[in-house]
Amino acid sequence: MLTIRRGPRTTQLLTRDAVLLFATRFIRLFAYGSLSVVLVFYLTGLGLSTPQTGVLFTLALLGDTVISLYLTTRADRIGRRRMLIVGALLMVAAGVTFSIAHSFLLLTIAATIGVISPSGNEVGPFLSIEQAALSTVVPERTRTQVFAWYTLAGSFATALGALSTGIITHLLQKASIAPVHGYRTIVILYAFLGVLLLFFFDRLTPAAEVSMHESPNISAGLAKFFGVGHSQVVVAKLSGLFALDAFGGGFVVQSFAAYWFYLRFGLTPASLGVIFFVANLISGVSALLASRLASRFGLVRTMVFTHLPSNVLLILIPLMPNLSLAISVLLLRFSISQMDVPTRQSYTMAIVPPQERSAAAGITGISRTTGAALAPVLAGILYARPALISAPFFIAGTLKIIYDLLFYVNFITTRPPEEAR
Repeated sequence: MLTIRRGPRTTQLLTRDAVLLFATRFIRLFAYGSLSVVLVFYLTGLGLSTPQTGVLFTLALLGDTVISLYLTTRADRIGRRRMLIVGALLMVAAGVTFSIAHSFLLLTIAATIGVISPSGNEVGPFLSIEQAALSTVVPERTRTQVFAWYTLAGSFATALGALSTGIITHLLQKASIAPVHGYRTIVILYAFLGVLLLFFFDRLTPAAEVSMHESPNISAGLAKFFGVGHSQVVVAKLSGLFALDAFGGGFVVQSFAAYWFYLRFGLTPASLGVIFFVANLISGVSALLASRLASRFGLVRTMVFTHLPSNVLLILIPLMPNLSLAISVLLLRFSISQMDVPTRQSYTMAIVPPQERSAAAGITGISRTTGAALAPVLAGILYARPALISAPFFIAGTLKIIYDLLFYVNFITTRPPEEAR
């Protein structure tokens, strides 16, 4: 059994670049959390049907997959800072277009080419490149601990964004401003926060890049295109499993989960903002416990044995007979559902060479995006039929349980360097 080693406090381990990366994580997830609560309401307010919204979400995630694949697999060779700046520009472009466009065609083009998060979770090249950069600027022995705080920063930002959206839209509607115009205010805020990201990414130093002696040296073929060599087999396995997990999660992305509470219990965006503020805050705090569990039981066991029960709880949410119980089960699920996030990120960074980290994180992240992209179009069809609005929860929970079991079987014997010593 692994033992817990007490080390320096996390704040003492953060360099200037690490602080900047924490700041960009917070800003970005605040933007995603703000937008996710009202995005379905905004699009349907513009005249889109629920199935059209599902199609737009799917195309947004598929477009993001292609762009992210290109940027992340070249970040270690062309420059991590440069690729992050490009991603921020695409986020700004999407936010501006969504704030002024009304037609399904223009919105779909903007969602496909730009960076829009319908789920409140990470999209774009940012997370993958930031993970690689963080792994470069923090010690190996504290990587999981730093990733846990990094996850907490994102969860708190998502929660605060959801709460802020609820308050803003409530105040605007109280001032007799049409709901769709109130939602548009959040979209404009999203674009502004993209500009703020540009400011911070531009200040990263060369320390966040791959050092010259670790630069990728990949000969040719697909390995060269994707930026991975030694870790091809491991990355392929991880990608397949992460895609399955994300496909299941795509049925209950935060925008659709919020919409389900509206359909089932008639909750307003203001109430939903409070609920998802609390939910995301709880999930972020739980990430800190994940790092302690991982130091004792190992990354793989921590990932699987916290994720499994959360997926059982996901299936139970629509079975609750009233709003209070449904919210209670939702919050209980959030208390453990994200504990696999910092451990999964740390594990991926640990079992691939340093010069392939951006590419590996990018490919596995894109596999998650691809899996998640396929689900909303199906979920949109289900949510459009009153008798089937709870089906996405059952589908999601079942698929994610299958993922947990397969991951454990495939990776329980593959230990990261810090656990093998």
